[in-house]
Amino acid sequence: MDIFIGELLGTMVLILLGNGAVASVLLRRSKAENGGWIVITAGWAFGVMSGVFTAQAFGSAGAHLNPAVTVGMALAGAPEVVANAGSYLAGQVIGAMIGAVLVWLTYLPHWAITDNPDAKLACFSTGPAVRQPAANLVSETIGTFMLILGVLAITQTATPVTGISVPGGLAPYLIGALVWGIGLSLGGATGYAINPARDLGPRIMHTLLPIAGKRDSDWGYAWVPIFGPLLGGALAAGLASVL
Repeated sequence: MDIFIGELLGTMVLILLGNGAVASVLLRRSKAENGGWIVITAGWAFGVMSGVFTAQAFGSAGAHLNPAVTVGMALAGAPEVVANAGSYLAGQVIGAMIGAVLVWLTYLPHWAITDNPDAKLACFSTGPAVRQPAANLVSETIGTFMLILGVLAITQTATPVTGISVPGGLAPYLIGALVWGIGLSLGGATGYAINPARDLGPRIMHTLLPIAGKRDSDWGYAWVPIFGPLLGGALAAGLASVL
């Protein structure tokens, strides 16, 4: 239960701050309107950092916040992750749904005065800059591969060459910086979901919530930010296991 609560609250914080940054930039008459990609990527980076600290504080020492991380760690042979995979995954998806509701409530007056339904959807889930599903899948796979490889490098106990380990308290800051780098360098193609729960949970809430002037939730694309990250996580874990 502690893992479930930690993952739920941590992922809730991740989505609240990450999608909150998107909403602040895209919704009409927000004080941050037109803030740009730097604001969005920074919001997601700080959201990841804050989400990791929150998850750890409330019982999830691993603080995955992402099914791709959970799957990657399980494939890398972590017995604790395998035994508690259901708690990790359920907490992540439910936490993402709650975070999306909080974003909606935070910007409640702004939905009706924003006339772009695509922008409203983007405050919940990702979409490609150029819709080519096969290429979009590759982009999400590469982005998540970089995420999981980086997380494994940051959180390993010691490097083989130097024997020096990263102090545990620094890991959330470094992972946040990694996510910021991925967003700046690789995120322009698909909006870098790199996390199935981050996309699926808010997309479900976009479907269910009474958002003024919303469009459909683009479920035809939803498989890309689910399977791409899972594939990228599996490939990174496989590489780490071999090396």
